[in-house]
Amino acid sequence: MNAQDKYNEWLLKLDRNDPLFADLLSISDDEREIEERFYQDITFGTAGLRGKVKAGTNCMNYYMVGRATQGIANYIKMFGEEAMNKGVVIAHDCRHMSREFCLHTAAILANNNIKTYIFKDLRATPELAFMVGRLGTQAGINITASHNPKDYNGYKAYWEDGCQVSSLVADGMLEEIEKIDPFSVEKADFEQQLKRGMIIILDEKYDQEYIDHVKSLAIHSGDEIDLDIPLVYTPLNGCGTMPFSAMMEQRGFRNWHIVPEQKDPDPDFTTVGYPNPEDPKAFKLAEELGKKVGAELLMATDPDADRFAIELRNDEGEYVPLNGNQTGYLLVNYILEGRKTAGTLPTNGAMVKSIVTSTMSTEIAKAYGVKMFEALTGFKNICGRIPFLTQNNYTYLFGYEESVGYAASPAIRDKDGISAGMLVTEAAAYYRKQGKTLFNVLQELYEKYGYYAEDEPNLILEGIPGAQRIKRMMSHVRDNLPTEVAGIKVEKVIDYKDGYEDIPASNVLRFYLEDGSWFAVRPSGTEPKIKFYFYTKQDSREKALEVNSKIKESVLDMVNSVE
Repeated sequence: MNAQDKYNEWLLKLDRNDPLFADLLSISDDEREIEERFYQDITFGTAGLRGKVKAGTNCMNYYMVGRATQGIANYIKMFGEEAMNKGVVIAHDCRHMSREFCLHTAAILANNNIKTYIFKDLRATPELAFMVGRLGTQAGINITASHNPKDYNGYKAYWEDGCQVSSLVADGMLEEIEKIDPFSVEKADFEQQLKRGMIIILDEKYDQEYIDHVKSLAIHSGDEIDLDIPLVYTPLNGCGTMPFSAMMEQRGFRNWHIVPEQKDPDPDFTTVGYPNPEDPKAFKLAEELGKKVGAELLMATDPDADRFAIELRNDEGEYVPLNGNQTGYLLVNYILEGRKTAGTLPTNGAMVKSIVTSTMSTEIAKAYGVKMFEALTGFKNICGRIPFLTQNNYTYLFGYEESVGYAASPAIRDKDGISAGMLVTEAAAYYRKQGKTLFNVLQELYEKYGYYAEDEPNLILEGIPGAQRIKRMMSHVRDNLPTEVAGIKVEKVIDYKDGYEDIPASNVLRFYLEDGSWFAVRPSGTEPKIKFYFYTKQDSREKALEVNSKIKESVLDMVNSVE
C-alpha cells in the first residue's frame, strides 16, 4: 500500500469529528505532505518513537501511540503474569499532547491488565528512569521529544533494567507492534481503569526519593564548598524547575537564580525557539541574567531535563559556552579527584563514554587508575554496560557522551541533567574555595593532559529526500575512503556496520589520522541529521582549533559534494 492509499484509508476510518480528520483534509492537495506523513510507520530509533504531532502513520498521534502501546502490552504479556503485575511506570514532559498521550498509554496498558503507575503531572526523564528500578517495574515509558523543536513529540521505552530498551527488546516490541492495525486498538477509559486500581498515581514522596538519591552522589559538602557562589539556571521552559530547585535548596546553595521567563513549562518554547542547551543561542536570557547577578556559572537543561549544558565566565568576564566533551572533562576530573581525596576511589573503577566522544577523558581516567570503556551512542548503550562491569568486578563511576548527556549513578540508567547540575555546581563551589573557577580548572586540564579541540557539527536534511541523501552520503564515504584529510595521512578506519570488537553493529565510521587526530560520521537515530565528530590534540589550544577546523572543512567538503 503506497502513501496515497494509506492516506485514503485513514480518511475512511477516522471519525468525521476527530480533529485528525480535519488535519488530513487540509493536505488533500499536497502530495509531498501526504508522502511525508504516510511513506512509513513511525519506528523505534536511538530513543524510541519520535515525530511531529500530526495525523499519519509517520507521526505522533493517538492512533500510532495506541498502536505502540498495545504492541508493548502484548510483548510484556509474553513474559507472563509476574511481568504484568510488576507493571509499567509512565512519565511525560510539557509538550503538546504529552499529558493526553500519557493517559492514553496508561489506560491501554491497564485495559490489558498490566499494572500502571503515573505521576500527577510532568516529570523529568531521569526521575522516570530512577523509578523503573525503585518500583521494580517491568518497563517504563516516557512521553517526550527531549530537545526537539515544538512540533515534535516522542515515546521513550525502558525495560526492567532501567535502561532505554536494547536492540533485542526493541526488536521484540516492534515485532508485536507491526502486527497491529492502529484503528483496531481497543478503546480504554482512564477513569474506569483508575477505579479498578490498575492505574496508581504516585505521590510526592517518590519525587523526594529521587532528589535524595541525587544528593547522595555529592562528593564535597559543608565548609568544603562555597554555598554563596553566584549561579544562574534555566530549564528552557521544560520540566526541570521542580527537581533542580529542590536539589539546590536542599543542598543549601543560597545565591542561585532561575531565569524567570523560562521557569514555567511552555509547549511552544516561546522564549527560546529551539530548546537544545547544546546550542549557545539557548543561553541568551541566562547570559542577560548572569551579567545582572554576577554569575560565575550558567546552567541549562532541555525540556525533559536529561541533557545538561553550561557556560563559564572567563577571565575577561565573558560567558564561554562549553561543549559536551569539555563539561565531561570537568566532571570526570572532579569525580575522580574528589573521590581520591575522600579516599573513596575504588581500585577497580570504571567509566563509560560513547565511541564518538573525546579521548581526553580516557587520559584523565587513566591518570587515576580508572578504566574508560566505550559504547555506542545513546544511554541504552552507555548504561547498558553496567551489568557487564558488575559481572567483571568493576565499580561504575560515571558515563557520558558528547551530546551533553551525563549519568553519575548506576541507579539512574539514563542521562540526568539534575545530578549533572548538582555535581557541576558543587565542583564550582569547591574550586571557588580554592580561589579558582571552573574556567581556570579547564585550562589546567588542557595544560596537564594536552591541548584538545572538539567540534561536532551536523547537517540537517529533513523529509524523504533528506533521508535518502544521508544514505547516499554514508555510502559515498564507505565507497571512497579517504587516504588523507587536510594533508594528513589516514592511518586507520573502523567501520562499525558489522560491529567491532565488543561494540555491536552500527552505522558509524571512525577515521584515525597520522598526527593523532580522529573523526567520526554517523546518521542520527532520532533526528533528520548526519552528524560529524572532530578531535585533535596539539601543543596549544590555538593550534588544535586550527588543525581541527581544517580537517572539518575537508571532510564536510567531501560529504557536501554528494547530491
